[in-house]
Amino acid sequence: MPKLTCLPLPSVLPELGRLAAMAGLAALAVGCGDSGGSSRDSASAGITDSGITSITGAGTGDETAGGTAEGTGNSGGSGGSGDPTDADSEGGSIKFDMPPQPDINAACGGGGGGGGGAMDFSYIWIANSNESTVSKINTETLIEEGRYLTRPDSAGNPSRTSVNLNGDAVIANRSGGITMIFARHDDCLGQNTSTGPADVKPWPDDCVGWHTPMAYASQRPVAWSKGTYNAATCRYDDAKVWTSGANGSIDVLLVDGETGVVEQTIPIPGVAPNFYGIYGGAVDSGDHFWGSQLSGGTLVRVDRQNFGVQTWQTPAGGYGMTVDRNDRIWTCSSMVGRFDYPSQTWQSAQAGGAGGCMPDGENLLWLANDPLVAVDIDTLAVVQTIDIPNYVHGVSIDFNGNVWGPAIYNNEAYRVNPVTLQIDTVLGLNYPYTYSDMTGFGLSQTGTPSG
Repeated sequence: MPKLTCLPLPSVLPELGRLAAMAGLAALAVGCGDSGGSSRDSASAGITDSGITSITGAGTGDETAGGTAEGTGNSGGSGGSGDPTDADSEGGSIKFDMPPQPDINAACGGGGGGGGGAMDFSYIWIANSNESTVSKINTETLIEEGRYLTRPDSAGNPSRTSVNLNGDAVIANRSGGITMIFARHDDCLGQNTSTGPADVKPWPDDCVGWHTPMAYASQRPVAWSKGTYNAATCRYDDAKVWTSGANGSIDVLLVDGETGVVEQTIPIPGVAPNFYGIYGGAVDSGDHFWGSQLSGGTLVRVDRQNFGVQTWQTPAGGYGMTVDRNDRIWTCSSMVGRFDYPSQTWQSAQAGGAGGCMPDGENLLWLANDPLVAVDIDTLAVVQTIDIPNYVHGVSIDFNGNVWGPAIYNNEAYRVNPVTLQIDTVLGLNYPYTYSDMTGFGLSQTGTPSG
């Protein structure tokens, strides 16, 4: 097993403005290391004078995990700016009321969070689809500190990444299989590990924790669960990985985050895969899995305790999907859809996004496009736009409150300060097609309502 390193729990810093408040959330998971319910059968809809469409009870579900839906997929795509690497055509003053936290081990140090904070390391993980690698980029220095193959045959076509509360990444290969990579060198099995983009090691790099092959024609979503904080080791233990794959039908899988062993395979009956299957995935504060389909279709929930499946039709098309601090589910594209599970209700509004989305832990949901678009998570109104050098298809938030976007057609990524509007650029990527929780901030802020 890798060496255990020291990670603190969530804390809140003084309210020193928007970025300082964001830095308060950054104490969530990185510390003293080295480097770096019920368903409805009918729906009712109404449009308010604010332009928000509300839909109530557009759901079906059986709360069981039984059955396998048989069918045939197709390779058709819908809308967007296109992805030449596969058949997708995909392209297209703050108060934090944090919940009580366990006692913090004083040896854990004073900062960090899921790959960022004040601060031992802070990384964003961006897939390079054309070369079947993933880049580990320091979000403070903008230096790419490692580039790793994501599949033994170098033909994985990776797209989605997810980061856990210890800072480690898991990458989904669209051609099948998932790979976990440690963030800290001290956790790696050896020191024969990449030092940057020109130093891709033969498979497997020593920082590859595990690789789990999966025979799916399409495997997009991947999302860590939070796990359980261990005050003795300053780490989060027993984190799981959710993923999903499709052939003639759709499966959702729960994978052990330490070993890569598949613990549960849950068929999703009655949902047509349409080749891509489930397209985006995230977890809520209860570690339940949520998945959405491309350009609308079905929203899927898998219960973490009993693996029951529920589904709802989505009123708004989507590429990316995410979960906000109030455990509301979002699907995002030119429209945003917001689903409240307790009330079984949807709201949607035109927003002007084009790809992925990520909440900032406060009141904004950022949408990928050019310009970047910020939507108020309560009103669904567009409240800010930021012009950037080129179109980005994904968006993520780091633990200093910066908004990141990989520019897939320009082989670069942008770090945008939403307060000062400063834009910094990382060069040298290779078709960086990523829109998911690339930093771990999305996971960190679920179930931590503020206001």
